[in-house]
Amino acid sequence: MNSVLHNIRAALTAPQHSAWTGWRGHLVALVAGGLLPLAFAPYHLFPLALVAPVLLWLVIQEGPPRTAGWRGWLFGLGMFGVGTSWIYVSIHDFGYTEVSLAVLLTGLFAAFLALFPASLALALAKSTQYLSPAARRYAPLSVLPAAWVLWEWVRGWILTGFPWLNLGYSQQHTPLAGWAPLLGVYGVSLLVAATGGALLVAVSTPERRVRMALGGLLAVLWGGGYALTWVPWTAADGVPLKVSLIQGNVSQHVKWSPQNLSRTIDLYGGLTLAHLDSDVIVWPETALPLFYHEAAPLLQQLTEATAAKGSAVLIGLPVQNLETNEFYNSVVSLRPRMEFYYKRHLVPFGDYLPLANLLRGAINFFNLPMSNFSRGDANVAPVVTAGAHRVGVTVCYEDAFGEEVIAGLPQAAYLVNVSNDAWWGDSFGPHQHLQIAAMRALETGRYLVRATNTGITAVVDPQGDIVARIPQFVTEVLTTQIQPRRGATPYVYVGNGLVVIICIAMWGGLAWFGRSNPWKP
Repeated sequence: MNSVLHNIRAALTAPQHSAWTGWRGHLVALVAGGLLPLAFAPYHLFPLALVAPVLLWLVIQEGPPRTAGWRGWLFGLGMFGVGTSWIYVSIHDFGYTEVSLAVLLTGLFAAFLALFPASLALALAKSTQYLSPAARRYAPLSVLPAAWVLWEWVRGWILTGFPWLNLGYSQQHTPLAGWAPLLGVYGVSLLVAATGGALLVAVSTPERRVRMALGGLLAVLWGGGYALTWVPWTAADGVPLKVSLIQGNVSQHVKWSPQNLSRTIDLYGGLTLAHLDSDVIVWPETALPLFYHEAAPLLQQLTEATAAKGSAVLIGLPVQNLETNEFYNSVVSLRPRMEFYYKRHLVPFGDYLPLANLLRGAINFFNLPMSNFSRGDANVAPVVTAGAHRVGVTVCYEDAFGEEVIAGLPQAAYLVNVSNDAWWGDSFGPHQHLQIAAMRALETGRYLVRATNTGITAVVDPQGDIVARIPQFVTEVLTTQIQPRRGATPYVYVGNGLVVIICIAMWGGLAWFGRSNPWKP
Protein backbone atom coordinates (compact mmCIF):
# COMPACT_ATOMS: atom_id res chain seq x y z
CA MET A 1 0.00 0.00 0.00
CA ASN A 2 2.81 2.41 0.88
CA SER A 3 4.48 1.79 -2.49
CA VAL A 4 1.22 2.54 -4.28
CA LEU A 5 0.82 5.81 -2.37
CA HIS A 6 4.45 6.67 -3.14
CA ASN A 7 3.86 6.20 -6.86
CA ILE A 8 0.69 8.30 -6.74
CA ARG A 9 2.48 11.07 -4.88
CA ALA A 10 5.29 11.01 -7.40
CA ALA A 11 2.83 11.41 -10.25
CA LEU A 12 0.99 14.23 -8.49
CA THR A 13 4.01 16.17 -7.33
CA ALA A 14 6.16 15.81 -10.46
CA PRO A 15 3.88 16.79 -13.33
CA GLN A 16 6.75 17.29 -15.74
CA HIS A 17 7.29 13.52 -15.63
CA SER A 18 3.64 12.52 -15.67
CA ALA A 19 0.66 12.17 -17.95
CA TRP A 20 0.00 15.91 -17.70
CA THR A 21 2.77 17.00 -20.10
CA GLY A 22 2.28 18.10 -23.70
CA TRP A 23 -0.70 16.94 -25.70
CA ARG A 24 -1.54 14.38 -23.00
CA GLY A 25 -2.37 17.18 -20.62
CA HIS A 26 -4.60 18.79 -23.26
CA LEU A 27 -6.43 15.51 -23.75
CA VAL A 28 -6.88 14.95 -20.02
CA ALA A 29 -8.40 18.43 -19.71
CA LEU A 30 -10.84 17.82 -22.55
CA VAL A 31 -11.88 14.37 -21.32
CA ALA A 32 -12.21 15.50 -17.69
CA GLY A 33 -14.52 18.29 -18.77
CA GLY A 34 -16.53 15.93 -20.96
CA LEU A 35 -17.01 13.47 -18.09
CA LEU A 36 -18.16 16.08 -15.57
CA PRO A 37 -21.75 16.36 -16.93
CA LEU A 38 -22.23 12.66 -16.19
CA ALA A 39 -22.19 13.60 -12.50
CA PHE A 40 -25.57 15.26 -13.06
CA ALA A 41 -28.99 13.96 -14.10
CA PRO A 42 -29.86 11.65 -15.72
CA TYR A 43 -26.70 9.65 -14.86
CA HIS A 44 -25.99 10.89 -11.31
CA LEU A 45 -22.37 9.69 -11.26
CA PHE A 46 -21.67 12.17 -8.45
CA PRO A 47 -18.03 11.13 -7.71
CA LEU A 48 -17.07 12.65 -11.07
CA ALA A 49 -17.86 16.06 -9.59
CA LEU A 50 -15.16 15.43 -6.97
CA VAL A 51 -12.59 14.29 -9.50
CA ALA A 52 -13.04 16.72 -12.42
CA PRO A 53 -11.89 19.93 -10.64
CA VAL A 54 -8.87 18.07 -9.28
CA LEU A 55 -7.90 16.90 -12.77
CA LEU A 56 -8.19 20.46 -14.02
CA TRP A 57 -5.94 21.59 -11.19
CA LEU A 58 -3.34 18.97 -12.02
CA VAL A 59 -3.17 19.72 -15.73
CA ILE A 60 -2.67 23.46 -15.20
CA GLN A 61 0.38 22.92 -12.96
CA GLU A 62 2.63 22.14 -15.91
CA GLY A 63 3.76 24.93 -18.21
CA PRO A 64 3.20 28.71 -18.25
CA PRO A 65 -0.13 30.40 -17.41
CA ARG A 66 -1.10 30.56 -21.09
CA THR A 67 -0.98 26.74 -21.18
CA ALA A 68 -3.24 26.69 -18.12
CA GLY A 69 -5.69 29.00 -19.86
CA TRP A 70 -5.73 26.83 -23.00
CA ARG A 71 -6.32 23.67 -20.98
CA GLY A 72 -9.05 25.39 -18.99
CA TRP A 73 -10.77 26.24 -22.27
CA LEU A 74 -10.48 22.61 -23.43
CA PHE A 75 -11.95 21.50 -20.11
CA GLY A 76 -14.84 23.90 -20.59
CA LEU A 77 -15.35 22.81 -24.19
CA GLY A 78 -15.77 19.23 -23.03
CA MET A 79 -17.95 20.23 -20.08
CA PHE A 80 -20.38 22.41 -21.99
CA GLY A 81 -20.11 20.53 -25.27
CA VAL A 82 -21.53 17.45 -23.56
CA GLY A 83 -23.54 19.09 -20.79
CA THR A 84 -25.45 21.57 -22.97
CA SER A 85 -25.77 19.41 -26.07
CA TRP A 86 -29.54 19.86 -25.75
CA ILE A 87 -29.08 23.30 -27.34
CA TYR A 88 -28.73 21.45 -30.66
CA VAL A 89 -32.21 19.96 -30.22
CA SER A 90 -33.72 23.42 -29.75
CA ILE A 91 -31.95 24.86 -32.76
CA HIS A 92 -32.34 21.95 -35.19
CA ASP A 93 -35.44 20.00 -34.22
CA PHE A 94 -37.66 22.92 -33.22
CA GLY A 95 -35.82 25.89 -34.72
CA TYR A 96 -35.86 24.21 -38.14
CA THR A 97 -32.19 24.98 -38.74
CA GLU A 98 -30.09 22.71 -40.95
CA VAL A 99 -27.77 20.24 -39.26
CA SER A 100 -24.45 21.89 -40.10
CA LEU A 101 -25.57 25.32 -38.89
CA ALA A 102 -27.17 23.85 -35.76
CA VAL A 103 -23.92 22.04 -34.93
CA LEU A 104 -21.95 25.24 -35.54
CA LEU A 105 -24.19 27.36 -33.30
CA THR A 106 -24.17 24.74 -30.55
CA GLY A 107 -20.39 24.53 -30.78
CA LEU A 108 -20.05 28.31 -30.60
CA PHE A 109 -22.26 28.35 -27.53
CA ALA A 110 -20.07 25.74 -25.82
CA ALA A 111 -16.90 27.53 -26.94
CA PHE A 112 -18.14 30.78 -25.43
CA LEU A 113 -19.06 29.17 -22.11
CA ALA A 114 -15.63 27.48 -22.10
CA LEU A 115 -14.12 30.93 -21.63
CA PHE A 116 -15.21 30.75 -17.99
CA PRO A 117 -13.09 27.67 -17.13
CA ALA A 118 -10.32 29.14 -19.30
CA SER A 119 -10.21 32.36 -17.29
CA LEU A 120 -10.55 30.34 -14.08
CA ALA A 121 -7.52 28.20 -14.95
CA LEU A 122 -5.52 31.28 -15.96
CA ALA A 123 -6.38 33.04 -12.70
CA LEU A 124 -5.46 29.95 -10.68
CA ALA A 125 -2.11 29.60 -12.45
CA LYS A 126 -1.20 33.25 -11.99
CA SER A 127 -2.36 33.53 -8.37
CA THR A 128 -0.50 30.41 -7.21
CA GLN A 129 2.81 30.82 -9.01
CA TYR A 130 4.13 33.15 -6.30
CA LEU A 131 3.07 30.99 -3.37
CA SER A 132 5.63 29.40 -1.12
CA PRO A 133 6.00 25.61 -1.54
CA ALA A 134 4.15 25.00 1.72
CA ALA A 135 1.21 27.22 0.73
CA ARG A 136 1.08 25.79 -2.78
CA ARG A 137 0.76 22.35 -1.27
CA TYR A 138 -2.58 23.29 0.30
CA ALA A 139 -3.88 25.40 -2.57
CA PRO A 140 -6.13 22.58 -3.92
CA LEU A 141 -7.93 22.69 -0.58
CA SER A 142 -8.46 26.46 -0.48
CA VAL A 143 -7.74 28.42 -3.65
CA LEU A 144 -9.17 25.82 -6.06
CA PRO A 145 -12.64 25.45 -4.44
CA ALA A 146 -12.90 29.17 -3.70
CA ALA A 147 -12.02 30.20 -7.25
CA TRP A 148 -14.24 27.51 -8.77
CA VAL A 149 -17.31 28.73 -6.88
CA LEU A 150 -16.60 32.39 -7.58
CA TRP A 151 -16.49 31.58 -11.28
CA GLU A 152 -19.76 29.64 -10.97
CA TRP A 153 -21.29 32.65 -9.28
CA VAL A 154 -20.07 35.06 -11.96
CA ARG A 155 -21.40 32.75 -14.67
CA GLY A 156 -24.73 32.86 -12.85
CA TRP A 157 -25.26 36.59 -13.47
CA ILE A 158 -23.06 37.86 -16.30
CA LEU A 159 -25.00 38.38 -19.56
CA THR A 160 -28.24 37.50 -17.70
CA GLY A 161 -26.61 34.36 -16.25
CA PHE A 162 -26.25 30.68 -17.08
CA PRO A 163 -25.96 28.80 -13.74
CA TRP A 164 -26.04 25.35 -15.35
CA LEU A 165 -23.88 22.39 -14.27
CA ASN A 166 -22.89 23.93 -10.94
CA LEU A 167 -21.11 21.24 -8.93
CA GLY A 168 -23.58 21.41 -6.05
CA TYR A 169 -26.47 20.10 -8.14
CA SER A 170 -24.69 16.75 -8.51
CA GLN A 171 -24.83 16.07 -4.76
CA GLN A 172 -28.55 16.04 -4.07
CA HIS A 173 -28.41 12.38 -3.09
CA THR A 174 -25.26 12.63 -0.95
CA PRO A 175 -24.75 13.91 2.63
CA LEU A 176 -23.39 17.21 1.29
CA ALA A 177 -26.95 18.11 0.26
CA GLY A 178 -27.64 18.74 3.95
CA TRP A 179 -25.72 22.02 3.69
CA ALA A 180 -28.01 23.44 0.99
CA PRO A 181 -30.58 24.99 3.39
CA LEU A 182 -27.70 26.93 4.97
CA LEU A 183 -25.41 27.77 2.07
CA GLY A 184 -27.39 27.14 -1.11
CA VAL A 185 -26.12 25.38 -4.19
CA TYR A 186 -22.94 27.48 -4.32
CA GLY A 187 -22.11 26.40 -0.78
CA VAL A 188 -22.54 22.77 -1.77
CA SER A 189 -20.31 23.39 -4.81
CA LEU A 190 -17.67 24.78 -2.45
CA LEU A 191 -17.78 21.66 -0.29
CA VAL A 192 -17.62 19.39 -3.34
CA ALA A 193 -14.51 21.11 -4.69
CA ALA A 194 -12.99 21.25 -1.18
CA THR A 195 -13.57 17.51 -0.79
CA GLY A 196 -11.74 16.79 -4.02
CA GLY A 197 -8.92 19.11 -3.00
CA ALA A 198 -8.63 17.50 0.42
CA LEU A 199 -8.41 14.03 -1.12
CA LEU A 200 -5.70 15.25 -3.49
CA VAL A 201 -3.66 16.77 -0.67
CA ALA A 202 -4.15 13.67 1.49
CA VAL A 203 -2.92 11.36 -1.27
CA SER A 204 0.02 13.56 -2.22
CA THR A 205 1.37 14.21 1.29
CA PRO A 206 3.63 11.73 3.11
CA GLU A 207 2.76 13.18 6.54
CA ARG A 208 0.40 10.99 8.54
CA ARG A 209 -0.80 13.83 10.80
CA VAL A 210 -1.81 15.88 7.77
CA ARG A 211 -3.78 12.97 6.35
CA MET A 212 -5.49 12.49 9.73
CA ALA A 213 -6.40 16.17 9.90
CA LEU A 214 -7.82 16.05 6.41
CA GLY A 215 -9.76 12.92 7.29
CA GLY A 216 -11.25 14.80 10.23
CA LEU A 217 -12.18 17.71 7.97
CA LEU A 218 -13.96 15.39 5.54
CA ALA A 219 -15.78 13.73 8.42
CA VAL A 220 -17.06 17.15 9.52
CA LEU A 221 -18.14 18.13 6.00
CA TRP A 222 -19.87 14.87 5.12
CA GLY A 223 -20.98 13.81 8.60
CA GLY A 224 -22.20 17.31 9.37
CA GLY A 225 -24.12 17.38 6.11
CA TYR A 226 -25.81 14.11 7.00
CA ALA A 227 -26.74 15.42 10.44
CA LEU A 228 -28.20 18.58 8.92
CA THR A 229 -30.59 16.54 6.77
CA TRP A 230 -32.51 15.78 9.99
CA VAL A 231 -33.01 19.43 10.92
CA PRO A 232 -36.65 20.59 10.36
CA TRP A 233 -35.93 24.06 9.01
CA THR A 234 -39.61 24.79 8.33
CA ALA A 235 -42.91 23.72 9.90
CA ALA A 236 -46.25 22.53 8.55
CA ASP A 237 -48.74 25.30 7.82
CA GLY A 238 -52.32 24.04 7.89
CA VAL A 239 -53.64 20.84 6.35
CA PRO A 240 -52.14 19.06 3.31
CA LEU A 241 -53.33 20.09 -0.12
CA LYS A 242 -54.37 17.91 -3.01
CA VAL A 243 -52.65 19.17 -6.18
CA SER A 244 -53.10 18.17 -9.81
CA LEU A 245 -50.45 19.00 -12.39
CA ILE A 246 -51.52 18.80 -16.02
CA GLN A 247 -49.03 17.59 -18.62
CA GLY A 248 -50.78 18.20 -21.93
CA ASN A 249 -47.96 16.80 -24.10
CA VAL A 250 -48.79 19.15 -26.97
CA SER A 251 -46.07 18.76 -29.60
CA GLN A 252 -43.93 21.84 -30.08
CA HIS A 253 -44.35 21.38 -33.83
CA VAL A 254 -48.10 22.08 -33.64
CA LYS A 255 -48.44 24.03 -30.39
CA TRP A 256 -48.69 27.43 -32.07
CA SER A 257 -50.70 26.21 -35.05
CA PRO A 258 -54.17 27.88 -35.25
CA GLN A 259 -55.58 24.56 -36.44
CA ASN A 260 -54.57 22.95 -33.14
CA LEU A 261 -55.98 25.67 -30.87
CA SER A 262 -59.41 24.09 -30.29
CA ARG A 263 -57.86 20.74 -29.44
CA THR A 264 -55.51 22.38 -26.91
CA ILE A 265 -58.36 24.28 -25.24
CA ASP A 266 -60.50 21.14 -25.04
CA LEU A 267 -57.56 19.14 -23.69
CA TYR A 268 -56.66 21.45 -20.80
CA GLY A 269 -60.25 22.44 -20.08
CA GLY A 270 -61.39 18.83 -19.96
CA LEU A 271 -58.54 17.66 -17.75
CA THR A 272 -59.17 20.55 -15.38
CA LEU A 273 -62.89 19.85 -15.05
CA ALA A 274 -62.08 16.20 -14.38
CA HIS A 275 -59.96 17.14 -11.35
CA LEU A 276 -62.04 19.78 -9.59
CA ASP A 277 -61.77 17.73 -6.39
CA SER A 278 -58.16 18.97 -6.11
CA ASP A 279 -57.29 22.03 -4.05
CA VAL A 280 -54.86 23.35 -6.64
CA ILE A 281 -54.59 22.65 -10.38
CA VAL A 282 -51.52 23.80 -12.33
CA TRP A 283 -51.07 24.16 -16.09
CA PRO A 284 -47.60 24.40 -17.70
CA GLU A 285 -45.88 27.41 -19.24
CA THR A 286 -47.80 29.01 -22.14
CA ALA A 287 -50.24 26.12 -21.99
CA LEU A 288 -52.71 28.18 -24.01
CA PRO A 289 -51.18 29.50 -27.25
CA LEU A 290 -53.18 32.72 -27.10
CA PHE A 291 -53.22 35.91 -25.08
CA TYR A 292 -55.07 36.36 -21.81
CA HIS A 293 -57.62 38.77 -23.29
CA GLU A 294 -58.30 36.27 -26.09
CA ALA A 295 -58.85 33.48 -23.53
CA ALA A 296 -61.08 35.57 -21.25
CA PRO A 297 -64.33 33.65 -22.00
CA LEU A 298 -62.67 30.29 -21.26
CA LEU A 299 -61.04 31.61 -18.09
CA GLN A 300 -64.35 32.98 -16.87
CA GLN A 301 -65.95 29.56 -17.31
CA LEU A 302 -63.09 27.93 -15.42
CA THR A 303 -63.33 30.50 -12.65
CA GLU A 304 -67.02 29.77 -12.15
CA ALA A 305 -66.52 26.01 -12.26
CA THR A 306 -63.62 26.01 -9.82
CA ALA A 307 -65.34 28.45 -7.47
CA ALA A 308 -68.22 26.02 -7.09
CA LYS A 309 -65.79 23.27 -6.05
CA GLY A 310 -63.27 25.42 -4.18
CA SER A 311 -60.33 24.68 -6.48
CA ALA A 312 -57.54 27.14 -7.29
CA VAL A 313 -56.05 27.11 -10.79
CA LEU A 314 -52.67 28.45 -11.94
CA ILE A 315 -52.43 28.83 -15.72
CA GLY A 316 -49.41 29.62 -17.86
CA LEU A 317 -50.26 31.88 -20.79
CA PRO A 318 -48.99 35.08 -22.42
CA VAL A 319 -50.50 38.42 -21.41
CA GLN A 320 -50.56 41.39 -23.78
CA ASN A 321 -50.69 45.02 -22.73
CA LEU A 322 -53.05 46.40 -25.35
CA GLU A 323 -51.90 49.98 -24.74
CA THR A 324 -48.15 49.45 -25.11
CA ASN A 325 -48.33 46.25 -27.21
CA GLU A 326 -45.87 44.63 -24.81
CA PHE A 327 -46.49 41.03 -23.85
CA TYR A 328 -45.37 38.93 -20.95
CA ASN A 329 -44.71 35.27 -20.22
CA SER A 330 -47.14 34.94 -17.34
CA VAL A 331 -48.85 32.81 -14.74
CA VAL A 332 -52.45 33.67 -13.93
CA SER A 333 -54.12 32.62 -10.68
CA LEU A 334 -57.90 32.37 -11.04
CA ARG A 335 -58.91 32.09 -7.39
CA PRO A 336 -59.61 33.54 -4.88
CA ARG A 337 -59.05 36.56 -7.12
CA MET A 338 -57.40 37.08 -10.49
CA GLU A 339 -53.66 37.64 -9.98
CA PHE A 340 -50.80 37.78 -12.45
CA TYR A 341 -47.10 37.02 -12.25
CA TYR A 342 -44.98 38.26 -15.16
CA LYS A 343 -41.72 36.42 -15.80
CA ARG A 344 -38.85 38.62 -14.63
CA HIS A 345 -35.76 36.74 -15.79
CA LEU A 346 -35.91 36.38 -19.56
CA VAL A 347 -33.80 33.97 -21.61
CA PRO A 348 -31.88 35.40 -24.57
CA PHE A 349 -32.92 33.76 -27.88
CA GLY A 350 -35.81 32.08 -26.04
CA ASP A 351 -37.94 34.78 -24.42
CA TYR A 352 -36.43 37.60 -26.42
CA LEU A 353 -34.00 38.11 -29.29
CA PRO A 354 -30.96 40.34 -28.65
CA LEU A 355 -30.23 42.68 -31.55
CA ALA A 356 -33.60 41.72 -32.99
CA ASN A 357 -33.46 44.23 -35.85
CA LEU A 358 -30.22 42.64 -37.03
CA LEU A 359 -30.87 38.94 -36.35
CA ARG A 360 -34.59 38.54 -36.92
CA GLY A 361 -35.02 36.49 -40.09
CA ALA A 362 -31.34 35.60 -40.42
CA ILE A 363 -32.04 31.93 -39.65
CA ASN A 364 -35.20 30.04 -38.77
CA PHE A 365 -34.18 29.67 -35.11
CA PHE A 366 -34.41 33.45 -34.67
CA ASN A 367 -38.05 33.39 -35.75
CA LEU A 368 -39.40 31.21 -32.94
CA PRO A 369 -42.97 32.03 -31.86
CA MET A 370 -43.34 34.18 -28.77
CA SER A 371 -39.65 35.18 -28.68
CA ASN A 372 -40.17 38.87 -27.95
CA PHE A 373 -41.45 38.94 -24.36
CA SER A 374 -41.01 41.97 -22.11
CA ARG A 375 -39.58 41.66 -18.63
CA GLY A 376 -41.83 41.74 -15.58
CA ASP A 377 -41.22 44.24 -12.80
CA ALA A 378 -38.17 43.09 -10.83
CA ASN A 379 -39.46 44.92 -7.75
CA VAL A 380 -42.59 42.79 -7.56
CA ALA A 381 -42.17 39.62 -5.48
CA PRO A 382 -42.71 36.39 -7.43
CA VAL A 383 -45.77 35.45 -5.37
CA VAL A 384 -49.47 34.99 -6.13
CA THR A 385 -52.40 33.74 -4.08
CA ALA A 386 -53.80 30.30 -4.91
CA GLY A 387 -56.68 29.30 -2.69
CA ALA A 388 -55.83 29.80 0.97
CA HIS A 389 -52.06 30.20 0.51
CA ARG A 390 -49.49 32.48 -1.02
CA VAL A 391 -47.39 30.64 -3.60
CA GLY A 392 -43.88 31.34 -4.90
CA VAL A 393 -43.97 31.23 -8.71
CA THR A 394 -41.24 30.82 -11.31
CA VAL A 395 -41.55 30.42 -15.05
CA CYS A 396 -39.23 27.87 -16.67
CA TYR A 397 -35.58 28.95 -16.48
CA GLU A 398 -36.19 31.25 -13.48
CA ASP A 399 -35.95 28.29 -11.12
CA ALA A 400 -32.21 28.13 -11.89
CA PHE A 401 -31.64 31.27 -9.81
CA GLY A 402 -31.95 30.55 -6.11
CA GLU A 403 -31.50 34.20 -5.13
CA GLU A 404 -34.59 35.08 -7.18
CA VAL A 405 -36.71 32.26 -5.79
CA ILE A 406 -36.11 33.33 -2.18
CA ALA A 407 -37.48 36.80 -3.03
CA GLY A 408 -40.94 35.28 -2.52
CA LEU A 409 -40.14 33.85 0.91
CA PRO A 410 -40.99 33.29 3.67
CA GLN A 411 -44.53 34.37 2.75
CA ALA A 412 -44.95 31.60 0.12
CA ALA A 413 -46.21 28.31 1.57
CA TYR A 414 -44.91 26.26 -1.36
CA LEU A 415 -43.26 26.76 -4.74
CA VAL A 416 -44.71 26.37 -8.23
CA ASN A 417 -42.67 26.17 -11.42
CA VAL A 418 -44.30 26.10 -14.85
CA SER A 419 -42.07 25.09 -17.74
CA ASN A 420 -42.03 24.00 -21.34
CA ASP A 421 -39.02 21.74 -21.78
CA ALA A 422 -40.42 20.44 -25.07
CA TRP A 423 -37.78 22.61 -26.76
CA TRP A 424 -35.14 20.16 -25.55
CA GLY A 425 -36.77 16.93 -26.72
CA ASP A 426 -35.40 13.67 -25.32
CA SER A 427 -32.02 15.03 -24.20
CA PHE A 428 -30.11 15.82 -21.00
CA GLY A 429 -31.94 19.15 -20.72
CA PRO A 430 -35.24 18.17 -19.05
CA HIS A 431 -33.47 15.92 -16.54
CA GLN A 432 -30.93 18.58 -15.64
CA HIS A 433 -33.69 21.15 -15.31
CA LEU A 434 -35.68 18.99 -12.89
CA GLN A 435 -32.53 18.45 -10.82
CA ILE A 436 -32.03 22.21 -10.63
CA ALA A 437 -35.65 22.74 -9.59
CA ALA A 438 -35.28 20.14 -6.83
CA MET A 439 -32.41 22.14 -5.34
CA ARG A 440 -34.76 25.10 -4.89
CA ALA A 441 -37.06 22.95 -2.73
CA LEU A 442 -34.09 21.82 -0.64
CA GLU A 443 -32.70 25.34 -0.22
CA THR A 444 -36.02 26.78 0.89
CA GLY A 445 -37.55 23.93 2.90
CA ARG A 446 -40.66 24.00 0.72
CA TYR A 447 -42.55 21.60 -1.50
CA LEU A 448 -42.12 22.43 -5.17
CA VAL A 449 -44.71 21.42 -7.76
CA ARG A 450 -43.63 21.56 -11.38
CA ALA A 451 -46.00 21.40 -14.35
CA THR A 452 -44.46 21.03 -17.80
CA ASN A 453 -45.83 20.60 -21.30
CA THR A 454 -44.09 17.36 -22.32
CA GLY A 455 -42.27 16.54 -19.08
CA ILE A 456 -40.79 16.16 -16.65
CA THR A 457 -43.81 17.06 -14.47
CA ALA A 458 -42.98 16.31 -10.84
CA VAL A 459 -43.45 17.07 -7.14
CA VAL A 460 -40.40 17.62 -4.92
CA ASP A 461 -40.48 17.54 -1.13
CA PRO A 462 -38.59 19.92 1.22
CA GLN A 463 -35.68 17.45 1.40
CA GLY A 464 -35.17 17.77 -2.36
CA ASP A 465 -36.51 14.29 -3.11
CA ILE A 466 -38.79 13.72 -6.09
CA VAL A 467 -41.87 12.11 -4.54
CA ALA A 468 -44.00 11.85 -7.69
CA ARG A 469 -43.45 12.37 -11.42
CA ILE A 470 -44.92 11.71 -14.86
CA PRO A 471 -42.85 10.17 -17.67
CA GLN A 472 -42.01 12.40 -20.59
CA PHE A 473 -44.15 12.58 -23.72
CA VAL A 474 -47.42 11.34 -22.25
CA THR A 475 -50.70 13.19 -21.71
CA GLU A 476 -51.41 12.73 -18.03
CA VAL A 477 -52.38 14.46 -14.79
CA LEU A 478 -50.18 14.03 -11.73
CA THR A 479 -52.32 14.17 -8.57
CA THR A 480 -50.78 13.95 -5.11
CA GLN A 481 -50.68 15.69 -1.73
CA ILE A 482 -48.28 18.36 -0.55
CA GLN A 483 -47.87 20.03 2.83
CA PRO A 484 -47.73 23.86 2.89
CA ARG A 485 -44.86 25.13 5.04
CA ARG A 486 -44.04 28.22 7.08
CA GLY A 487 -40.77 29.59 8.38
CA ALA A 488 -37.49 29.89 6.52
CA THR A 489 -34.12 28.22 6.13
CA PRO A 490 -30.94 30.22 6.81
CA TYR A 491 -30.34 30.42 3.05
CA VAL A 492 -33.60 32.33 2.58
CA TYR A 493 -32.17 35.09 4.81
CA VAL A 494 -28.51 35.16 3.73
CA GLY A 495 -28.78 34.18 0.04
CA ASN A 496 -25.52 33.68 -1.86
CA GLY A 497 -23.65 36.57 -0.26
CA LEU A 498 -22.20 34.55 2.61
CA VAL A 499 -20.63 31.94 0.33
CA VAL A 500 -19.16 34.63 -1.91
CA ILE A 501 -17.53 36.28 1.11
CA ILE A 502 -16.18 32.93 2.32
CA CYS A 503 -14.68 32.19 -1.10
CA ILE A 504 -13.01 35.61 -1.34
CA ALA A 505 -11.55 35.13 2.14
CA MET A 506 -10.29 31.61 1.33
CA TRP A 507 -8.64 32.66 -1.90
CA GLY A 508 -7.37 36.05 -0.81
CA GLY A 509 -6.14 34.78 2.52
CA LEU A 510 -3.92 32.07 1.10
CA ALA A 511 -2.84 34.23 -1.83
CA TRP A 512 -1.60 36.88 0.62
CA PHE A 513 -0.26 34.98 3.60
CA GLY A 514 1.01 32.13 1.47
CA ARG A 515 3.40 34.26 -0.55
CA SER A 516 7.09 33.65 0.01
CA ASN A 517 7.22 37.12 1.56
CA PRO A 518 3.70 38.57 1.96
CA TRP A 519 4.99 41.96 3.11
CA LYS A 520 7.14 42.48 0.04
CA PRO A 521 5.30 43.81 -3.06
